[in-house]
Amino acid sequence: MKLYTMAEIGRVIVAVSVDGGRKAFDTEALGFSFGDMNDLILQAEENPSLLQRLKDAASGAKDGEIDVANSMLLSPIVYPMQDLICLGINYDEHAKGAGSFSGESFGGERPYTIYFSKRVNMAVGPGEMIPSHKELVDSLDYECELGVIIGRDAYKVKAEDFADYVFGYTIVNDVTARNLQTRHKQWYFGKSLDGFTPMGPCIVTPDEIGDPADLKISSYVNGELRQNSNTKYMIQTVGGAIEELSAGMTLKAGSIIAMGTPAGVGMGFKPPKFMKSGDTVCCSIEKIGDLENKVE
Repeated sequence: MKLYTMAEIGRVIVAVSVDGGRKAFDTEALGFSFGDMNDLILQAEENPSLLQRLKDAASGAKDGEIDVANSMLLSPIVYPMQDLICLGINYDEHAKGAGSFSGESFGGERPYTIYFSKRVNMAVGPGEMIPSHKELVDSLDYECELGVIIGRDAYKVKAEDFADYVFGYTIVNDVTARNLQTRHKQWYFGKSLDGFTPMGPCIVTPDEIGDPADLKISSYVNGELRQNSNTKYMIQTVGGAIEELSAGMTLKAGSIIAMGTPAGVGMGFKPPKFMKSGDTVCCSIEKIGDLENKVE
């Protein structure tokens, strides 16, 4: 099942698709009431049968149909409830490219997973613009990542039980200002400028994803293939990250984890291939779809 957030005149729609995303149904027309996707997640936490009832309703629906291709999609979670939790250098080949760009910032041994947070005042949806922040940024980069949405409060969860706590998966483009990231010796500021978190095009429930560690992941800039990998090359797995994080902190329902990016980001090329105004970047993950945005 795919879940979308859409814009119509005067209102925001939460929509559900059970046919792979060709058409969807307005959940309000199906008899459900959600203020937004966060509200749906919290209601599903309280009522575990909600998603199945939503799927059943959409499967037999005759009213409220929406043509996804001709709808204005927003980020599925426009206003995340907390900062994103991100994994850094979580693919071996990306580590090599990052280290060649700045050994001081990205080199060295990494015996433990790197975690950092990313401020998101408002997530950018499919087709929306990524601000270039020209007055601050001279090295705008893209990072296609698998996003994991937590569906119920998770504390001291074992890796083998992670699927019980996942609401769904999405695509996150972890847009980054490399000059700010390296200048400040930490990653928060350079990854948290307004508009630096495109997300979408939807949330896909775990039953349609299967193994999150076996998904093709790629990105294109102006049609040129840049990243081309598979989530099986992640160093830390989804289950491993949830176990490690929840060992000492509660991952609240609605939390979003971005699982890191493979090789092929702009800073990894010689010379670097950073994004500039007018460029179009498309992030793609198997079974989820495409997330395309243009740089302002």
